[in-house]
Amino acid sequence: MSFGLELPDYPWDRMAPYKAKAEKHPDGLVNLSIGTPVDPTPETIGKALAAATDAHGYPTTHGTVEVRQAIVNWFARRRNVPGLSVEQVMPTVGSKELVAWLPFLLGLGEGDVVMRPTVAYPTYDIGAQLAGADHVAADHLEDLDEETRSRVKLIWVNSPANPTGIVRHNKDLKNLVDQARALGAVVASDECYAELGWGEWDVQQGGKPVPSILDPEISGGTQDLLFSVYSLSKQSNLAGYRAAFIAGDPAIMPNLINSRKHAGMIVPAPIQAAMVAALSDDTHVQGQKDRYRRRRELLLPAVEKFGLKVEYSEAGLYLWATAGEDTWRTVDRFAEKGILIGPGVFYGEQGEGFVRIALTGSDADITAAAQRLSK
Repeated sequence: MSFGLELPDYPWDRMAPYKAKAEKHPDGLVNLSIGTPVDPTPETIGKALAAATDAHGYPTTHGTVEVRQAIVNWFARRRNVPGLSVEQVMPTVGSKELVAWLPFLLGLGEGDVVMRPTVAYPTYDIGAQLAGADHVAADHLEDLDEETRSRVKLIWVNSPANPTGIVRHNKDLKNLVDQARALGAVVASDECYAELGWGEWDVQQGGKPVPSILDPEISGGTQDLLFSVYSLSKQSNLAGYRAAFIAGDPAIMPNLINSRKHAGMIVPAPIQAAMVAALSDDTHVQGQKDRYRRRRELLLPAVEKFGLKVEYSEAGLYLWATAGEDTWRTVDRFAEKGILIGPGVFYGEQGEGFVRIALTGSDADITAAAQRLSK
């Protein structure tokens, strides 16, 4: 008898030889492969965490009224989603665990289908596997055959997308919502890069806000069968806090809360207090975006000078690029420069030939990478 789930090997383990090569560069390794924040957590958030360390009682799974009200206020202020109630939102232990467990929490199983983008974060597929459901890669329901489409119970949207940086427009999202509702399928939108739009989506430069699936223009004014998933890791440098939340369908949410109570999926009380501080202050979010804008403006032309074409990358913390060659050949050429980047093949078959280059290096690392690529 064997024990353990039969899940694929963790893909990043395949990066070991390229990391070893990059580390041999005389000026050291610049790691732009994983999008982990490197800048300090804002002081006001740290103070809120410290002030809440006398957490002798059990926190609630649903979250304090204060953190839920802060989430509701943030949706109205930053995402053009008015009218949510505190009953429709819940903090989660980072967004990755929610992505991985949502199919299971929704009661999906054998015969059900989870649809995710063609180029996507691997955890969407893992979530389907954990629930015993099937998963399929497609960007639109009409891309599926009729039999598969009839079994779709959960559709993942990732806009802005990781790794491509694609932003889906209101009309496109509304069409998907209407089709999903006709099937009785849930749409869950992973929106954790929404504050990091560039070009036409750069609000600070005169652009439009990145749309939320819960925006009334898309949802039709009701959150039925819709969920928005969000993380504070990127905009507030809280990756180590595991601070995220979900908002949406008022009829389904109580069951999600109840299931998570039984499973002990609870955000610690000091983290909930820190989330209130993070969600109530927009100044630090603007400052962090400005840092990423400067890094992007420095790195993007250097990547192009090195012979790559940057595609999409309309929002988020990555450059999605191709040199028109095998993915691993590009990864190897960057490693020769002492730079570690992410292989596009980690994000599905459609990622072959592409690489993902993170903007999350320090100012010094981004400058060093740009100089090496420009020589």
